[in-house]
Amino acid sequence: MPDSVDNEPLLIGGAPGSPYTRKMLAVLRYRRLSYRFLTPSEVARRGLSWAKVPLLPTFWFPGPAGGLEPVTDSSPLIRRFERDFAGRAVVPPDPALAFLDALFEDYADEWLTKFMFHFRWAFEADIDRAARVLPHWRGLSRPDEVIAQASLQFAERQIGRLGVVGSNETTAAVIEAGYPRFLAAFDAHLRAMPYLTGARPGASDFAFFGQLTQLAQFDPTPMAITLERAPRVFAWVSLVEDLSGIEPEAHDWASTEAPPPTWRPILSEIGRTYVPVMLANARALDAGRDTVEATVDGALWRQRAFPYQGKCLRWLREAHAALGPAERECVDGILDGTGCEALFSEEIRS
Repeated sequence: MPDSVDNEPLLIGGAPGSPYTRKMLAVLRYRRLSYRFLTPSEVARRGLSWAKVPLLPTFWFPGPAGGLEPVTDSSPLIRRFERDFAGRAVVPPDPALAFLDALFEDYADEWLTKFMFHFRWAFEADIDRAARVLPHWRGLSRPDEVIAQASLQFAERQIGRLGVVGSNETTAAVIEAGYPRFLAAFDAHLRAMPYLTGARPGASDFAFFGQLTQLAQFDPTPMAITLERAPRVFAWVSLVEDLSGIEPEAHDWASTEAPPPTWRPILSEIGRTYVPVMLANARALDAGRDTVEATVDGALWRQRAFPYQGKCLRWLREAHAALGPAERECVDGILDGTGCEALFSEEIRS
């Protein structure tokens, strides 16, 4: 496999307020892959185009016509880099552990982001900080009046998108109760081992990290909760920012034959919240409904149907089905009784 030092640096465009940008930058640092980070103003200066859906981060790769083509979506990109670059893998070699890592990663990308988006755009102090700071990352030297107008437009647009991620008056209490529970479970795990996947990080660690860069260290309301209830998590985020100096060993991966008991509370939290919503979303998509309704923690959850999360669930189910008999038995034993097993037992057409 090629090593990035011998090739052109990877081009990545994004912003510090994007949890997925931070996720991928941390992966690149850990894997010691050469890259160039482009702010939105630098992307514009270079004349690069964003993807049709301008998600952050975006990478640019040579296309068949010779130009640079934008590519987004952090999880497939991580797998692409695993194939293209040798060493310091973030996908475990054990298929059972790789599957659990993918489940943890998807939970972070598709559920922890609900915490992040809700706290940032549902509380006045958080709205104020985000609206004041985030627009500067698209051009620091723009005049104050331009920044002020951009701040207003940005806040209005993001608040208007709350329904897309499931933050609304119906779901607010569920979200706000869930974040402290998640912190407690993750903090307990970090007391036993430094990463979700053992003594070396997996893709899921960088997914958790990405969301927590905002929840634990930027947005005032969840940051205060984090510092009060889980300062260890706050410290973990600072450490995972740059793991280029650690030297992982093959034996550092966690064992699925003797799984850490601290996984179970995290998996139970996943089964309690993420699982019923993902399944309800899949059922809504199957039925052609625009609205998702689920029961989460005894309360009604209602949000817009989200096709991308339907794809995420399908990918997880395909990965579960692709496991060998022994690995599937191992995974199912770990998931049994957490609520996560329902992801793979319920009949879904799509």
